[in-house]
Amino acid sequence: MINGASIAASALSPAFEVFPVTVVAIDDDAESLELYRDVLRGEGLRVLTATSPEDGMGLVTRERPQIVLLDLIMPGVGGMDLLERILAFEPRTDVILITGHYSTESAVEAIRKGASDYLTKPISVGSLRERLGRFADEARRRQLGHRLGAELLKASRFEEMVGASPVMVDVFDRIRRVAPHFRSALITGATGTGKELVARALHRLSPAGTGNFVVCNASAVVETLFESELFGHVKGAFTGATQDKEGLVEHAHGGTLFLDEVGDMPLTTQAKLLRTLQSQEVQRVGAVTPRKVDLRVIAATNRGLAEMIAQRQFREDLFYRLSMVQIKVPSLAARKEDLPLLTRHFVERFAAEFRKPIRGLTPRAEIVLARYPWPGNIRQLENVLASACMLADGELVDAADLPEELTGGQGNIDGEDTITDETMLPLAEVERRHALRVLRLVGGNRSHAARILGIHRATLHRLLDSATFSTGSGPEPARRDGPV
Repeated sequence: MINGASIAASALSPAFEVFPVTVVAIDDDAESLELYRDVLRGEGLRVLTATSPEDGMGLVTRERPQIVLLDLIMPGVGGMDLLERILAFEPRTDVILITGHYSTESAVEAIRKGASDYLTKPISVGSLRERLGRFADEARRRQLGHRLGAELLKASRFEEMVGASPVMVDVFDRIRRVAPHFRSALITGATGTGKELVARALHRLSPAGTGNFVVCNASAVVETLFESELFGHVKGAFTGATQDKEGLVEHAHGGTLFLDEVGDMPLTTQAKLLRTLQSQEVQRVGAVTPRKVDLRVIAATNRGLAEMIAQRQFREDLFYRLSMVQIKVPSLAARKEDLPLLTRHFVERFAAEFRKPIRGLTPRAEIVLARYPWPGNIRQLENVLASACMLADGELVDAADLPEELTGGQGNIDGEDTITDETMLPLAEVERRHALRVLRLVGGNRSHAARILGIHRATLHRLLDSATFSTGSGPEPARRDGPV
């Protein structure tokens, strides 16, 4: 008999088929467990069984199965309670509740608590194979997606940056093309977008890459000392100049000078910088003769230099000299498709730094990150994930580990303290609308949306196509090819 699982697997690449899928079946009926083993092993699944909730939870924690078959009614811990414990341990597990006594209320409660499916005994062998085949295929796709995600992250790293969105691919391409040739460059972008990372990439890929990369933060230098800091001074040039001092320009000889927040540079210093760029000479404060320098200059700003020029706050001739090459770094909001890559990059980094076994985020945390506007851009995301990784207890960062600025008030993922237009809607319609919002956040990818929502993709299809949550959530009619 050729079932849905084998057909789907055969249509995919060989790499898809090698991923093992483990099923844990928990049922106090030993005969049911024996049938599960007999039926599912023939489908290429690794099947482990337990006759008690405690033993079953032990298997789940040790084996980390992709699929759990769970009897609803058992002595001791009930199926609903065990469902919650399993999903709290591993939210990505597909848990299928099985019962001999179907009720609409229990089916809705099971799906609402995160069950992927709800089946009623007796289950036909064909139906069980078909259902488990679909879930096994989804599990293999998730494993393949995890592997491809790691490969995509590796392929998306450029110098110290990460990105695969079209706007970032353009930035990377521009850096590659201009790095071997530029003498001056201007990098623009909002605070926290990574302008210094772009500057460092330009430096490393340039002929001056082995020289010094010297940073001058124009907003942090006292105006009266700016010329001395940038160009140096000779002994006795002014009160307190007790010895000769090399300036940042000279220190960058043979390398690159990075002028961060160049819009904050005083006008008098701008004039002297322009002369240095034009002549490749630097004259220390109080010196009679200039010194030859060979350096590249990269300036960065988050301010509108064109407006500053109109207001006579920035020299137009210096702007044209610096902007021979211009690179605009996009905000995180303009490259939202890079958010999963960036999240993975930072989580891996902080997990290693803090020596924690963190391997990702829960679906709830992913929702919070996806819908936040990120006004502080990449720097804010980095700080948020550093904090969350410090606080996380298990292997996944949860929404509770994220700062209140993301989850509090309007960012409250549960919406418990917020009254909205949905307050008076039927619960079924609220659930359907929430599923639509998640689907939009992930760009229409139903598999990803279903994983975030904690339901099977088929359940998501039924939810989106139905006006009520319970419609289609009941069991399918039993087939005639043998009960389980």
